[in-house]
Amino acid sequence: MEYSAIFHDMDKRFCYAIEKDLFVIRVQVKKDDMKEIILHYEDKYIPMEREDTRMTIVMKKVATSQFNDYYEAQVRMHLICLRYFFEFTDMQGEKVYYGNYEFDKESITNRDRMFDCPQNLREEEMFEVPDWAANKVVYQIFPSRFAASQPVDKKLWYKAPITPMDDLHGDLRGIIDHLDHIQDLGIDVIYMTPSFKSDSCHKYDTIDYYEIDPSFGTKEDLKELVQKAHDRGMKVVMDAVFNHTGKEFFAFKDILEKGEKSKYLDWYYIDELPLKGEWGEIPNFLCFGYYGGMPKLNLKNPEVANYITDVACYWIRECDIDGWRLDVGDEISHFFWKRFRRAIKAVKKDMLIIGEIWHYAGDFLEGDEWDTVMNYPFYLNLIDLLADEKISVSQFVQNLGYLKGRLHKKCYPLMWNLIDSHDTARFLHLCKDNKKKQHLAAAFQLLLPGMPMIYYGDEYAMPGANDPDCRRGMYWDEEYQDKEMFEWYKRLLQVRKAHTCIVEGELAEAITRDEDETIVLIRKNGEETIALIFNCSDHTKEFKEYAQKQDLLTEKAFDGKVEAFDAAVIVL
Repeated sequence: MEYSAIFHDMDKRFCYAIEKDLFVIRVQVKKDDMKEIILHYEDKYIPMEREDTRMTIVMKKVATSQFNDYYEAQVRMHLICLRYFFEFTDMQGEKVYYGNYEFDKESITNRDRMFDCPQNLREEEMFEVPDWAANKVVYQIFPSRFAASQPVDKKLWYKAPITPMDDLHGDLRGIIDHLDHIQDLGIDVIYMTPSFKSDSCHKYDTIDYYEIDPSFGTKEDLKELVQKAHDRGMKVVMDAVFNHTGKEFFAFKDILEKGEKSKYLDWYYIDELPLKGEWGEIPNFLCFGYYGGMPKLNLKNPEVANYITDVACYWIRECDIDGWRLDVGDEISHFFWKRFRRAIKAVKKDMLIIGEIWHYAGDFLEGDEWDTVMNYPFYLNLIDLLADEKISVSQFVQNLGYLKGRLHKKCYPLMWNLIDSHDTARFLHLCKDNKKKQHLAAAFQLLLPGMPMIYYGDEYAMPGANDPDCRRGMYWDEEYQDKEMFEWYKRLLQVRKAHTCIVEGELAEAITRDEDETIVLIRKNGEETIALIFNCSDHTKEFKEYAQKQDLLTEKAFDGKVEAFDAAVIVL
């Protein structure tokens, strides 16, 4: 038994409430090390001589990563405080007990030697996420390049490669005009990159947080977009660029003009005056990525924190938006995000808060800051598997298991699973224009639990290298569109929504064959058992054990074969 691999903390990551009187208790162990794990638990305050409250439950393995297995048990209880410990039996039959961070060869009877779970505290800290969000489908729009309400010359609109200076005149009215397309694809949530006043096409250098950029339209246009999306059953998420502003933002502009006499000096992180931050030099003030055009706000300053929080609440009240995506969220303090969450949830309880972070974000996802994140580990995992072909299918599944094993159960179905975004090259580009690989990547994205985030144009196999080229004009003319790819995305979404077992069912088995480069995931719920088959190789593979059963993607009897870089969804 590998003692050093056993990990449990009596905190809200490993012991938490998911509803009143229902708790999840988790433990992490070495992969393939345990034959059985039993959770022992009892009431802390009822004496044994009065009542024997001791209970046991066999824990279930819920996820596996490259090096660890993750076990959990769900416990119903109604008491003041629970005491608990673990009984481990390894593959060789060795047995050990673990409580209060100490191992013992004998079963633990002293409650002070057990772990502790105060019920009321954990329920007060319960991770509450919007009821509408789990497993919904997101569509990311870059407003200046998605659609224009006025005619734009085709040579400009389809310019490639594109530059940051190209003005394609996309606007909010253009998005409104194309809601039919978004709805027809099967989208539940529209996410727009920034819309506030700015001199750039990307709008991540805000000049005025209280004004929609005139090139995009007006506040009334945003209201109309949100209302019409709501009428179609869709939500709208906006981009919150609160880490930094543009140089023309009133506070920074005042510093540029008045220097040390400015009353806004503490709104930013300034090393010295006068300010220096021209292109090509490292600024003498903190900013986003050493880019002097995006000075970093000091959200430790109560005035700044109040201002930004008021902005976030203003747009919820004014336009009834449904979520904020937090740009560069991991470079802002936990203290501010805790405050931010309380403020906006008080205005609209079912607001969705999505953090931008490119790595595992457990410290932001404990229930008192963000609801979820853009799942860049998922993106990197697919790049490694399909674009770069540098990991095996078993490694791919294990990487997914790492997130499932460590993330809160309520957060996991809200992860924004992406294969590209406005900050990355298009997946198709990374796969050297191999459309079959994007075909399979879409299947992974749309057939796994979470909130898949489709970057505009992926449904038509739009190309594009790294920023800014990944931000080309949307393919609206049929001569540019890959209709087969569109129908594939649409069919995947139809099947996903028609069969909840696909994303909500329990993962009963994961079968990976590295030599064949294939994955089969068996999911079950009370109504269905479904096999999700993924062929990650460049050759046709056979799955005779599933032959003649229905393939939901083709709506035909499965012939037992899956083509190269293809998938099948089989009803068992």
